[in-house]
Amino acid sequence: MSCPDRYNRQRILPEIGHDGQRRLAEARVLLIGCGALGSTLAELLVRAGLGRLRLVDRDLVELSNLQRQALFDEQDAAQELPKSVAAGQRLARINSTVTIEPVVADANPGNLASLADVGTERPVDLILDGTDNLATRYLINDLAVQQDINWIYAACVGVGGRVMAIVPGKTACLRCLYPQPPDAAQLPTCDTAGVLGPAATAIASAAAAAAMRLLVGAGPMPGGLISLDLWAGEFRTLASGSQPAPDCPCCGGRQFPFLCKIDADCTTTLCGRQAVQVLQAGRASVDLASAARRWQEIGTVQQSPWFVRCRLHEPVGIDLTLFGDGRLLVHGTADLMRARSIYARFVGS
Repeated sequence: MSCPDRYNRQRILPEIGHDGQRRLAEARVLLIGCGALGSTLAELLVRAGLGRLRLVDRDLVELSNLQRQALFDEQDAAQELPKSVAAGQRLARINSTVTIEPVVADANPGNLASLADVGTERPVDLILDGTDNLATRYLINDLAVQQDINWIYAACVGVGGRVMAIVPGKTACLRCLYPQPPDAAQLPTCDTAGVLGPAATAIASAAAAAAMRLLVGAGPMPGGLISLDLWAGEFRTLASGSQPAPDCPCCGGRQFPFLCKIDADCTTTLCGRQAVQVLQAGRASVDLASAARRWQEIGTVQQSPWFVRCRLHEPVGIDLTLFGDGRLLVHGTADLMRARSIYARFVGS
C-alpha cells in the first residue's frame, strides 16, 4: 500500500532529506537478536522506511520478555512463537512496504556469512547487534571487518549500556577496544543483574540513530563509544572508539579467530535458564516431522512449524526442544557433557 506522505516528518529533516529517505528505502540490514535491543531497533528502522530487514533469533517468546521487548505480547508468549517470527508478523503490520525476512536460527561461524549475503552480488549494508552474548559480538566483528561491512555494537544490562558505530578501516572495531573477550562468567547479564526497560529502549534508540546516520551516508557519530546510565541521567562519549588502534589484532593484524571455529561443535549454557544449547558442526537442518515420530516412543511430544518439543519419560526432568536448523535445547541441566550425550542419544551424530 503506497503512502506518499508516510515519511514526511522524517524527510523534511535536513539530516535525512529526499536523498537520505531514498537510501533508507534501498538499504539491506541484518539484525542479530530480537530481544530488548533488537525488537526496538527493528521497529524504529521499519517505521523509518528501511528497504529490507533480515531478523535472526534463536529463542521463543516467553512471558518474562514482555517487560522490555516491545514487539511481543501475551499471545505470542502463550503460543511460544519464535521471536523472529513474532517480530516479523508485528513489523509487517506496522509497515507493509518493508521486506522482512524472519530467520529462526542461532548466528554462528557456520552461517553468519550467508546470513549477511557474503559472496552474493549484494551483501547487507549493515549488521545490527541485538545479541545478549559476547561470543556473537566478537563473531560479528570478525566478519564485518573481514568483509568491510559496517555494524553497530549495542549492549544493555542493568540501568545502562553502550553503543558504537563501527566502520571498518575508519573507526575502532570491537577488538581495538577489547582485544580479547572478557571472562563472560565475571560479567553481569540480564538474568543476574536485571535490565531496566527504558534503558534498553534508550540504548536501542541511540543504536537506531547511529544506524540511520550510516545508511543515509552521514557517517558514524563523532566520538566513538557512547555510554549511557539512564538511572543517573549520565550520557558520555568515549573518544577511545573514534580511531582504529594501530596494534589491533583484527583490523590491523587481519586475524579473525572467531570466524575460524566453523568446524567446531557449539555447546552453550543458557544463562539463568537451567538449559544447554547444542549445535553439531556441519548440520544445517533436521526433519522435524521425522524427529516427532521417533520421539513419540520416548516422551510426550509437542510440535510446531518451527520446533519439536519432547518431555522425556527417562531421564526424568529433561525436556528437549529441537529446531529446524539442527539446534537442540536440553532443558533441566547445565552440564555441557550431559547435554552432548543427550544430543547424541536422541538426535544422533
